[in-house]
Amino acid sequence: MDVAGIFPCDLVCCPGQGESPLAWDAIPRWAKRRPEFEKRAAFSLLAVAAVHQKRRPDADFIARLPLIEAAADDDRNFVKKSVNWALRQIGKRSAVLREPALTVAERLCAREEKSARWIGGDARRELSRAA
Repeated sequence: MDVAGIFPCDLVCCPGQGESPLAWDAIPRWAKRRPEFEKRAAFSLLAVAAVHQKRRPDADFIARLPLIEAAADDDRNFVKKSVNWALRQIGKRSAVLREPALTVAERLCAREEKSARWIGGDARRELSRAA
């Protein structure tokens, strides 16, 4: 595992960088990539956008939830943690987004893949407390 890749990956996704319209458009492309830190970057950007892009409509985040479900079977630690982070941040962004995020978390809990169950369970715990 190349942990050296995490630092440049997360620096690119930090506030300021993650607010670029180019970054938002990169999320679905990067979510499909196989290299660990490229895929992580997609979900780190999504998590950062959920916190910092205050004017972005909730519908934009709802449209990105299928990316989370698609990536939830990736058991690589840095990927699953960023997928989880994105789901939790979307759910905490607004009351409108909490329910769709919890619905995704519930579906992930019911899946066979260990990583999906972990992501769903952790997000469900945090989002349930936020109620």
